Amino acid sequence: MYAVIASGGKQEKVAEGQRVQLELLGADEGSDVSLTPVMLVDGDTVLATADELAGASVTGKIVGRAAGPKINGYTFKRRTNNHRRYGHRQKYDVVEITSIKKG
Repeated sequence: MYAVIASGGKQEKVAEGQRVQLELLGADEGSDVSLTPVMLVDGDTVLATADELAGASVTGKIVGRAAGPKINGYTFKRRTNNHRRYGHRQKYDVVEITSIKKG
């Protein structure tokens, strides 16, 4: 059984026991979170409509934090001595999927 969840404007395919990196959820480490399923597949059964997913739930536990790769950027405007160097490193919550229920 696996599910496709929506979190942070993105969708992720998850299975029970899997660890995924999701955008920061605003919860403390060790707390349980409820994720929104978009699709649920159990063998030949596929649940994808809002009515079918009404009782479905995906829960996970935040096990830590992670940081993505460093992105270096550089902008300039010619002939004006205007240039800027910047960097960014996206922060993520590492979530372990504890249960997927059909409902």
